[in-house]
Amino acid sequence: MKDKIGIIGSGIVGKVLAGGFLKHGYDTMISARSPEKLNPLKEELGNNLQTGNFNEASEFADIIVLAVGGGVAKSALNLVDEANLKNKIIIDATNPISDAPPVNGVLQFFTGPNESLMERLQGEFPDAKFVKAFSSIGNAFMVNPQFPEGKPTMFIAGNDENAKKKVSEILDLFGHDVADMGKAEAARAIEPLCILWCIPGFRENTWNHAFKLIRQ
Repeated sequence: MKDKIGIIGSGIVGKVLAGGFLKHGYDTMISARSPEKLNPLKEELGNNLQTGNFNEASEFADIIVLAVGGGVAKSALNLVDEANLKNKIIIDATNPISDAPPVNGVLQFFTGPNESLMERLQGEFPDAKFVKAFSSIGNAFMVNPQFPEGKPTMFIAGNDENAKKKVSEILDLFGHDVADMGKAEAARAIEPLCILWCIPGFRENTWNHAFKLIRQ
């Protein structure tokens, strides 16, 4: 039996991933601070999609997907009862993008080079099992992307090996080549890939690319 998925956040990333989990047969609940605003999304994605607030989605879930803006990630998780996070896998799709505009196409982060948002979150919620994923690719290519060169690489990191194994199984189902970069500190390198991914978009208005790790 597949794990139940609770998605925290109902923006475009949450919406796309909810559609992906439903497509692949997962019981899925998407959530917002004001769940009533999710009614149109339920109509769009179908009645199998369940809706609720952040705490309800976390209680429902075996695996939580954190799909909010990086600046509100901690406050979103603070709305969840501690018991509903304990020992749960949290797929962390966030990036620490600041409110400042990009400079010559380069986004600014509110973290420094020797830290990551996921490390901050893991420190704030130590009983959860964070796995960084979906943070270095555009939402249009998160679910079963088709590229002539084959599967794009999804870089992941996290401290719990079993959690990364479960997330890797999902990523494989979603059409990605998984590259495990190790413990949480590796998120310091993964999160800035968002900056690199966005540069062609801001400079040339091209957003149809992804990263691929070439192995010999």
